[in-house]
Amino acid sequence: MTEMFTLLNTPDDPAHDAMVEKKSEFIGDACHVDSLDEALAFVETIRERHPKSRHVAYAAICGGADGRLSERMSDDGEPSGTAGKPILDVLRANGLTDCAVAVTRYFGGILLGSGGLIRAYSTGASLAVKAARRARIVPCRMYRVRLEYAQIGSFQRIVSAVDGEQTGQEFTDRVTVEVSVPMEQAETFETRLRETFNAAVVPETMDAVNRAVPLAE
Repeated sequence: MTEMFTLLNTPDDPAHDAMVEKKSEFIGDACHVDSLDEALAFVETIRERHPKSRHVAYAAICGGADGRLSERMSDDGEPSGTAGKPILDVLRANGLTDCAVAVTRYFGGILLGSGGLIRAYSTGASLAVKAARRARIVPCRMYRVRLEYAQIGSFQRIVSAVDGEQTGQEFTDRVTVEVSVPMEQAETFETRLRETFNAAVVPETMDAVNRAVPLAE
């Protein structure tokens, strides 16, 4: 699978930059989202910030941990293929997922033509992505594991050895732990559990998820 990346900026504090092309201003905003619904909500907040703008085009990509990506885009009234598609192409070219980019246009009175619009929306999206904090995506498998209290120490050592992360826990008469394990380590994790606990501990396989590992500044 091709290495993928995401953005770390949140929807309420997105990466931001702008440019002017023939008196039209193009404002790019980019952020991390966990779903396409969250992307739509982000775009609505951008619209609210720019009530007098002519267009707010956007594109979003989510998923990939299981090998499948979901995409959505909108030209928001611009000629078909001149706004949403160029923004989406920027996300694809940068290998991004779990993120959304909105480009807001304030019309300056001069028509740009299809080629001009494509370049302007692409540039607006590229500027926003360039201004963002990025992270490498590590596709992971989620597991739920039920343990006796005496087994916790050995289990945590196995999780650490496969670069896993504990994401939740619940204490009753036993301990129920949720962990994410990199896909490339999932088979090793399951094998180590069987060997260590003589098959008495059976992990419950859950969804595939993306783990974001910040890139060094």
